[in-house]
Amino acid sequence: MGAGHSHEPGETLPPAPPDLRRIVTMIIVPLVVATLIGLIVLWPRGPSPQQASDTTQRLHGEIVSATPTCPREVPAQPGGDCGTAQVRIGEQVVDAVVPTGPSAPVVGVGDDVVLIASVDAEGGQRYAVVDHDRWGWLLALVALFAAAVIAFARWRGVASLVGLVVSFAVLLVFILPAIVRGEPPLAVAIVGSAAIMFAVIYLTHGVSVGTSMALLGTLAALVLTGLLGLLTTNLLHLTGSGSDEAAILANVLAGVDLRGLLLAGIIIGTLGVLDDVAITQTALVGELSLADPTLSARQLYRSAIRVGRSHVASVVNTIILAYAGASLPLMLLLVTAGTGTRDVLSTQVMAAEIVRGVVGTIGLITAVPITTALAAWAVARSHRHRADHPHRHPEPDAA
Repeated sequence: MGAGHSHEPGETLPPAPPDLRRIVTMIIVPLVVATLIGLIVLWPRGPSPQQASDTTQRLHGEIVSATPTCPREVPAQPGGDCGTAQVRIGEQVVDAVVPTGPSAPVVGVGDDVVLIASVDAEGGQRYAVVDHDRWGWLLALVALFAAAVIAFARWRGVASLVGLVVSFAVLLVFILPAIVRGEPPLAVAIVGSAAIMFAVIYLTHGVSVGTSMALLGTLAALVLTGLLGLLTTNLLHLTGSGSDEAAILANVLAGVDLRGLLLAGIIIGTLGVLDDVAITQTALVGELSLADPTLSARQLYRSAIRVGRSHVASVVNTIILAYAGASLPLMLLLVTAGTGTRDVLSTQVMAAEIVRGVVGTIGLITAVPITTALAAWAVARSHRHRADHPHRHPEPDAA
């Protein structure tokens, strides 16, 4: 792909002079080392806290036959005329009950389902269908998603998928286990987010001064987001409690820092959008410099920031609507209860959602000028070096 048509920071920014690469390396390497130290210090060690003993077991099977759903006032009973199903689990076929109610699964012959096996009063096994088993269709959907990304973006799409795998690996192997074992959620989220950013940005967009500028802008915005989140949760006296999930966590994980968990969620939720904005602004500065190499750092910044404002204006609406959509059932519940708008918005749960949206959006806004300024400075410095050394061949651009 030609440089004039590329949207990768490492390809659109001019080759960086040696002194600029040294400066960037002196900044990036300590940050990588600090992230590695944070991973080592906060790495989850020891056994996971044990939950209370449970005699139930989750199984997977296929519906062989089923009776009609029971009326709401009639409970399903094993062997009854309604609300029962025969389920094949491996080579065994068992009788199971199918619960009734608005949220109960509606099953038919051939459906893959999830069952709960428990011990009844007589010491025998009792089976109940609790949900559909969606694993196969989820794998098919993920495969379709991967195929679409690779078909459109080709090798760059493969790199982005590898970055996505790394993100989930850090989340599942480090962030969640560390929080479960009692490490401070805010520190875990910052270290984990930094590790994700180093891996994802460099894997997806290559190692260069341009991607390093985007990375520095993202990390700076993440730190500001964390500090602002800490300030707002203190001012609004938010504890992270008030939701059903928080109540369950407080019982399952004694001593979990719910307020820190709220802050960690804000940081991780903002991460992906910050990456997008930072890379876009860095690539935009590079494209402007290719179109007119005589532009100064100030001119590059002013031109790129105008586009950045339009980008932020559209993304802000996207972020707020995404949070509002996720909170829609809760808002309906509060409004149905006859609660006024002021009281609805100032509840612990709704205030926490507002803080998520507002703080995340402010973090996004700060990423634009920071990243644009860093990229403009790097481009202007590269052009000055080329003007001062017109006969020197630039070395490959690498951070």
